[in-house]
Amino acid sequence: MTDAALAQLAAAYGVATEYWNWQGQHVIVSDETLTAVLAAMGAEAADPAAALAEFERAPWRRMLPPALVIIEGAGGTVDVHVPDGAAVEASIVLEHGGSPLPLRQVDNWNAAREIDGELVGEASFALPEDLPLGYHRVIATSGGSAPLQSAEAAVIVTPARLDLPGHLARTSGWGTAVQLYSIQSDGSWAIGDLTDLTDLAVWSATLEPGAHGGAGADFVLVNPLHAVAPAERMAPSPYLPITRRFTNPMYLRPERVPEWLELKRGLRKELEQSRKRLAKAAKKSDVVERDLGWSVKRAALEAVHAVDRTPAREASYAWFVRQNGRSLEDFARWCAIAEVHGPDWRAWPAELQDPDAEEVQDFAEDRAERVDFHRWLQWLAAEQLDEAQASARRHGMALGIMHDLAVGVDAGGVDTWRLRSVYAHGATVGAPPDAYSQTGQNWSQPPWSPAALAEAGFEPFREIVAGVLAHSGGVRIDHVAGLFRLWWVPSGAEATEGTYVRYDHEALVGILCLEAARAGAVVVGEDVGVVEPWTREYLVSRGILGTSILWFERDYDGDGRPLAPEAWRELCLGSVTTHDLPPTLGYLAGDHVELRERLGFLTRPVEEELAAAHAERATWIEVLRAHGLLDADASAGASAQPDDQDVVAALHAYLARTPARLRLLSLPDAVGDRRTQNQPGSVDEYPNWRVPMTDAKGKRVTLEKLFDSKLAQRLIDATRAVD
Repeated sequence: MTDAALAQLAAAYGVATEYWNWQGQHVIVSDETLTAVLAAMGAEAADPAAALAEFERAPWRRMLPPALVIIEGAGGTVDVHVPDGAAVEASIVLEHGGSPLPLRQVDNWNAAREIDGELVGEASFALPEDLPLGYHRVIATSGGSAPLQSAEAAVIVTPARLDLPGHLARTSGWGTAVQLYSIQSDGSWAIGDLTDLTDLAVWSATLEPGAHGGAGADFVLVNPLHAVAPAERMAPSPYLPITRRFTNPMYLRPERVPEWLELKRGLRKELEQSRKRLAKAAKKSDVVERDLGWSVKRAALEAVHAVDRTPAREASYAWFVRQNGRSLEDFARWCAIAEVHGPDWRAWPAELQDPDAEEVQDFAEDRAERVDFHRWLQWLAAEQLDEAQASARRHGMALGIMHDLAVGVDAGGVDTWRLRSVYAHGATVGAPPDAYSQTGQNWSQPPWSPAALAEAGFEPFREIVAGVLAHSGGVRIDHVAGLFRLWWVPSGAEATEGTYVRYDHEALVGILCLEAARAGAVVVGEDVGVVEPWTREYLVSRGILGTSILWFERDYDGDGRPLAPEAWRELCLGSVTTHDLPPTLGYLAGDHVELRERLGFLTRPVEEELAAAHAERATWIEVLRAHGLLDADASAGASAQPDDQDVVAALHAYLARTPARLRLLSLPDAVGDRRTQNQPGSVDEYPNWRVPMTDAKGKRVTLEKLFDSKLAQRLIDATRAVD
């Protein structure tokens, strides 16, 4: 039984004291977990009653709230706290400037409160209903007998609903999904890069109609391209970056940098030979050679960085640096320091742990060339990202590149260094147990503090979203439920010993919609797993698509069989599989069960899990035959086992019969791959995020071979079927 005062304090901070787990069981959160999570949020839970009283007084100690997020046309009010009886005025300054607009004071019958020995009153002002979309500022001033007081706060006006762009507002579209690092072309440096992404987008956009008709792809969904530490061993997970604001330069193609052609001929030839040797080594490896590939590519980029730029190129670079301001400077400095002191700022010399310290400035001046190198890499990444998106749209894609936004960052990375006050300390983010990770997950990522994020006017979140949408026509939000609540795990505790913490979802979703509306982009929320049903309803009401995975779409209110195609929801991105499961061939064979058993992740006997997997396959074969998508062998009858590739094609044809507004074909399925990219809950037990794209026999498939693949064409035709 939770202590009553502690439960009240937890509720005030949005910390769950109970929840329902994936098996429908009611779980009471321990007092130990509540106390640890509250401490991570800055609440002293030793005396819950006193802490709650302090929490309730806090808004009255400030003149304005840190930020207000409202929906366009809804208006609203802003409360101002001043000494009781003091005169007060308020106005609003619109995002693009102009004279302040006076706000009208409205009735507020709340009684004055005694705060720190003084009476504080509350006045309310109405916000106009016709405020335009954007980021505005409300200004309050108060005089009276006391000295003049003033305060400012953000007022963010967001769209009520995000409209789908172009023809997607009327009809469905389709696209491909790729883990970019896993593909290799004849021109890449052991790792798929942004030039490969451009080529993939152009190829899939310009496909000719197949037997069932259908146009070229509308988008390419790519894994998170966020930056990781410039360390000897590059972090493989794209979902554990040092920052979500900037890009991993591993994905650059050196030859596409204009200054490449200005290298001395001998040096350029030497670098080209290095690339060829790298390609041979990569082809012999069973895993993606990130570290080797980056070391060779980095040497090439360092050589290009030393080349003088033309005046126009220099002006472009200077503009990029100005546009990205302090965020880019902090990023570049962090990378330069990390090259000397390691990829975790918490282990750096104390004088370098504060980005505002003079010692950091001195370090940056002493190593100005390295700082500039990391700034310059981000300029190149922005250029090559722009080219990928422009080429995709130029060749007819409705969206172009759809980027993936990770749920968090590395605890020792750039963002926690430069935005330390916005993160909670003493807890990490993860996920409670579910059907596919029955021991729970700890992602080792620090959570944003809800109160600190609001105090910052939600600017850190806005910066990230605007950055990822600067080069894309869509964004997939990994674990979109995290905009509503996140599973916090106290430091040192097991993943099962966490609890949920609420966030201001109206503010976060509103800002997401505002930035997407400005970019003309679509937003997809990854809402698979343990998600409260009302959150899905809320996301749909704001125009954000959900994610529907064929294996998980079942009639849970009935017999639990696969959901009929026509019963699928329309506003979703539908796919057969996901990167946290084996490609479809592997799933049909039960590879996901055998892998989890080998890693010790099962909570029931492997025989039961395999029996369930085989029963699932049998059910799907029955369903596909019932829909006329899979023929039975006439001589063997309905019990005959069909060819695996026929089943894979039929599953994608089944997906095409759903009303899903966007349909997705995973490239590993298109080439007959079997190995999963990531096993949730594992770290080094499995080569997560290091699996190259191969065919069913384990042979690498290059991008060029993909373009000529009959299997790929077959699955594309099935996915985009229109009759």
